[in-house]
Amino acid sequence: MAHLLPAPGPARTLAQAQLANSIGDGAFLVTSALYFTQVVGLSPGQVGLGLSVGWAAGLLAGIPAGHAADRRDARLVAALLAAGTGLAVAAFLAVRQPVAFVLVACLYAGCQTGLAAVRQALLARLVEPERRTEVRARLQAVVNAGLGLGAALGGLALAAHAAGAYRAVLLLDAVAFGVAALLLRRLPARRRPVARRDAPGARRAVFQDRRYALLTSLNAVMMLYLPLLSLVLPLWVVQRTVAPSWLAAALLVVNTAAVMLGQVRVARRVVDPAGAARSLRRAGAWMIVACGLFALAGVAGTPALAAGILLLGAGAQVYAEMAHGAGAWQLSFDLAPADQHGLYQGFFGSGVPVARMLGPVLLTWLIIGGGTPGWLAFAGLYAAAAFGTGLVARHAGRPAPRALVA
Repeated sequence: MAHLLPAPGPARTLAQAQLANSIGDGAFLVTSALYFTQVVGLSPGQVGLGLSVGWAAGLLAGIPAGHAADRRDARLVAALLAAGTGLAVAAFLAVRQPVAFVLVACLYAGCQTGLAAVRQALLARLVEPERRTEVRARLQAVVNAGLGLGAALGGLALAAHAAGAYRAVLLLDAVAFGVAALLLRRLPARRRPVARRDAPGARRAVFQDRRYALLTSLNAVMMLYLPLLSLVLPLWVVQRTVAPSWLAAALLVVNTAAVMLGQVRVARRVVDPAGAARSLRRAGAWMIVACGLFALAGVAGTPALAAGILLLGAGAQVYAEMAHGAGAWQLSFDLAPADQHGLYQGFFGSGVPVARMLGPVLLTWLIIGGGTPGWLAFAGLYAAAAFGTGLVARHAGRPAPRALVA
């Protein structure tokens, strides 16, 4: 684990904070569905609707949170959002009715999305421009390690299959975010404010930046790999292939381990917009390969053959994911004005809640319902977004819009 962390300093503290909350997240993610349905008594439909509404609220939270980080002490904003996430997780323990679940889900998703934006702003402030993508890759590797460890802890709760075990997982997640808040508060303070006060229209600057809006929109399309991994691929393995059902979990393990071990290595190649464009082109090409292999697994005649093809597809997919991450992170930093990283990163990060909201319905209909043509359609959509994002990199050398300040 130590070799994944950045060198001692602010970046390492940021990574330690992210490790703490990712351990809690990993345990929460593998147990939350059963807790809400079997312990709280909500229906799967109520849980799905509540989470969709919650991530819709999260979509609205990233930009104001990032803007607050630009204008205030970003450490304090991040610590408050981490603490707010922990309180939301703890509040899930008191949920008994669908309405209360929706309200707490909104608080949880809003704080999570805002925290992600502010962490990016902190990274941009604390790390030299030429090292940002590599450090961001290390953070991603640390997150995957934490998620894997947390998932293992959550597995113990699943094995116990007791209400007390599930509640212990929620408490663990709440405490983990509390630890993250304390670590974030230890980061160095900004020596001076970037601007004295907001000018009229300052918050709209990111919406008026057409190239950044295009980058964000294309990246949101590429972020659809999130429900692809967590929902669509497991359903495909179980319903449309003859591979053993446990392979669905194995594919997620392969993905987590590969990102933990390989993301930093892939990101080291990306240090400027030209490198970002090349990385994104590779992401598009490898996703085409991955989708073709996943589709081919659906017609494989034996469990062993289907399993082998799926594992190859998982390897191609995770390389596409790592190449996408490295290229998109580089551009998200390069195209943002130096004094508005919080605002811009909040906008850029909106692709995650969009993918979580719309992706499950879209990809289930497209792939599970459509079969091989659906896989090919998704591959084409992803590759077009990847190549389009690479084209945006050609304009990265032009001056970014100046911040609107008094």
